[in-house]
Amino acid sequence: MQEFPNIILYAIPFFIVSMVVEIIYTIKFNIKSYNTRDSVTSLSMGIGNVLLGFFSKAVVIAAFYFIYDNFRLFTIPISWWSFILIFFADDFSYYWFHRVSHECRLFWASHVVHHSSQKYNLSTALRQTWSGGFYTFIFWLWLPLIGFHPGMILLQMSISLLYQFWIHTEAIHKMPKWFEAIFNTPSHHRVHHGSNPIYLDRNHAGILIIWDKLFGTFQEELEDEKVVYGLVSNISTFNPVKVAFLEWYLMFKDAFRQKISIKNRLNYLIKPPGWKHDGTSILSDDLRQQWLKNKQHDV
Repeated sequence: MQEFPNIILYAIPFFIVSMVVEIIYTIKFNIKSYNTRDSVTSLSMGIGNVLLGFFSKAVVIAAFYFIYDNFRLFTIPISWWSFILIFFADDFSYYWFHRVSHECRLFWASHVVHHSSQKYNLSTALRQTWSGGFYTFIFWLWLPLIGFHPGMILLQMSISLLYQFWIHTEAIHKMPKWFEAIFNTPSHHRVHHGSNPIYLDRNHAGILIIWDKLFGTFQEELEDEKVVYGLVSNISTFNPVKVAFLEWYLMFKDAFRQKISIKNRLNYLIKPPGWKHDGTSILSDDLRQQWLKNKQHDV
């Protein structure tokens, strides 16, 4: 593991300097991207994620090595070409982890943390889960199974996380067209953080936006539809503990309410956020279809 340093820890000074530069830029051009209490909450979530990461990373490493040492089908050497392969394999895994995190409430319970801010800036990138690291790694278990070394996997996961830091900004409008066509960008990711119906559950990319285009979840940022950041129903708190665990509480409260079947209890864990057993569900797709219908009517 000494060959694969934790680049996230080395990047912390870069994170700090970048946020200072962005703050100066937003003040100069009167871009109201920052709120002090909101940013403190985001930083607190990031610190908590790093501290808990010492425990969750141990679980992840143990799981990766257990599969790699006992069940791997091949042995992929650590070489330049294998790093190209794992770049695509990791990004593919991230896309499906991210997409499922929006479509299954059990995973949304941890991921919602990252969407809870109503501001969008570099500090928002640090608003990370305190619970997801203990179970979301299952989307990467196929990598040690086919023979990628656990150290390589963890390094590429860190590279992906590091890449996604800079796209959390309103200071960059658009990148060159060729870049926008292939890679995840601030514009694409602003859409992902939008609570507007047309933007819900779109652009799940890590580094490459091609997966969203391939699997039908891509949405371009519209010039006439300004992104409204946050959740469909915002939690309205800056308390880091509430931000971290409120959705867990609400999910289990729904799942263990009285007088519902075992099947429906399970559905509250695996169905999308917004699902209700009594047929009154209003899901992201419902809101999007209604938005499109209204848009066509206006035209």
